[in-house]
Amino acid sequence: MAEIHSRKIKEHKLDTVLAEDISFSGELSFTQELMIKGKFEGNIQAGGDLYIAEDADVTAEIDARSIHVRGRVKGNVHAESRVELMGNAEVIGNITAPKIIMETGCRFEGISRMVPAEDSFEK
Repeated sequence: MAEIHSRKIKEHKLDTVLAEDISFSGELSFTQELMIKGKFEGNIQAGGDLYIAEDADVTAEIDARSIHVRGRVKGNVHAESRVELMGNAEVIGNITAPKIIMETGCRFEGISRMVPAEDSFEK
């Protein structure tokens, strides 16, 4: 049986953090790492990694290199590399990625599809 080792993300090492007091809606694109700690609604197109913090609330269609969820996501999630749902994560929507990791305690409502990396952005 595979073991999952949750690692704490060090915010100060990330390029951008949308703080708890930020509520943002629209189109978001980035190439480096980004953490959302507040609320976001819209679409996310990213070449970098996306971290959704424990108290974050995201309603979006998400395309990113990898996606690490500790908070809430409502919308479809597409990752080029991997999607990780930590124990307190909640995702309502479909997940498509080559690797999908779900810790005990997370909530997922949708369809998951594990596809080779070159196919992960085909919807």
